[in-house]
Amino acid sequence: MRRSAVTRSESEPLSQLDPRAPLVLDTRELGRRPGSQREVSRTVQAPADLGIEVLGVPEGSPVELDLRLEAVMEGVLVTGTARAGLDGECARCLEPISDEIEVRFQELFVYDDRGVDPDEELEVSTLQDDLVDLEPLLRDAVVLALPFQPLCRDDCPGLCVECGARLADDPEHRHDAPVDPRWAALSTVVVDPDEERPAPPEDQLK
Repeated sequence: MRRSAVTRSESEPLSQLDPRAPLVLDTRELGRRPGSQREVSRTVQAPADLGIEVLGVPEGSPVELDLRLEAVMEGVLVTGTARAGLDGECARCLEPISDEIEVRFQELFVYDDRGVDPDEELEVSTLQDDLVDLEPLLRDAVVLALPFQPLCRDDCPGLCVECGARLADDPEHRHDAPVDPRWAALSTVVVDPDEERPAPPEDQLK
């Protein structure tokens, strides 16, 4: 189960959630009787920056959510699945990548009027006026499910280090070995094979 951080001082009020926001759930219909359950399915627009730098869910694209809310003694247990499309680029050859992702998540949101142990406050998610904010939970689940270095294919050869050509498009791509700069001047010397070579000095013939 993921633990998200709630950082606030005793004098600082909880931030107000908008119950109309697509990733905010109202749990009042669930009640507080342990064992009460409610199923929720909805399609929402993806928030910004849902993913990593090179691969993520495009902002505004659809995210399908299937959720189960269950009342327990401490609060509301949220279990769910999210499905969405992914766009990004290969970490080796920079080609566009399109894929789909399905993630599961679970989190206990503690009732905000029950009080939280100061030693656990930074590790506990809480309801705010019976509202649950799913965005941090969804964001963590997506980021943890994505590969650190996404590839267009497992054996992607990447780019040529000399000219940047995509090696998958030209498996025979090669470059001549570089000339040692100490011998570079000799490449400009033209030798005429018909030219007569000077005879060596007589003292070298003895």
